[in-house]
Amino acid sequence: MDMTAMCDVAFLLLTFFILTAQFRSQEAAAVDPPTSISGIKVPDKDIMTIALDKEGKVYFGIDNQNNRIAMLDNIAAAKGLSFNDKEKKAFALMASFGVPIAQLKSFLSLDNEQRMKVKQPGIPVDSTGAANENELKDWVFNARKANPQLRIAVKGDSYSKFPNFKNVLSTLQAQNINKFNLITGTEAPPAGWTND
Repeated sequence: MDMTAMCDVAFLLLTFFILTAQFRSQEAAAVDPPTSISGIKVPDKDIMTIALDKEGKVYFGIDNQNNRIAMLDNIAAAKGLSFNDKEKKAFALMASFGVPIAQLKSFLSLDNEQRMKVKQPGIPVDSTGAANENELKDWVFNARKANPQLRIAVKGDSYSKFPNFKNVLSTLQAQNINKFNLITGTEAPPAGWTND
């Protein structure tokens, strides 16, 4: 039996899936969220993600490269900084980051391999949500300024402590943000469960 046609079809399908796949960007830190049986999906676009790792460090990211550059320009104007085109391009390619604003310029000046080896210290957050030391509020404000349609999603590690999560909530509430999604892992629903 001649299998030539079958091999051709298999390779065409393989090529199609490889070319149409969307690759995930490198995350700033590994976050293993707790599981839930929620049937609500997090949107695929116009999303702002705040992540907490197991050590309580906060990482921030938005999904669109043009919005990332606009957000960086807004932060630069607010803080009196300037970033060159190479640094803006490097920032646009990062899915998430966890570097204080004072260290951001030197972090972006590193090449990609060096940047991946750096252990990011996390974005400074405090319990009041509105103090000058809280840089997460600046990122959230300027991201929403770059794209007012952004929806907020919080992704916490299952081993992160509640006070760290409370600091993130305080930051959001200080800006009158009370609606956001929690990103969790999926879990099989128990027998008889319905999504009401």
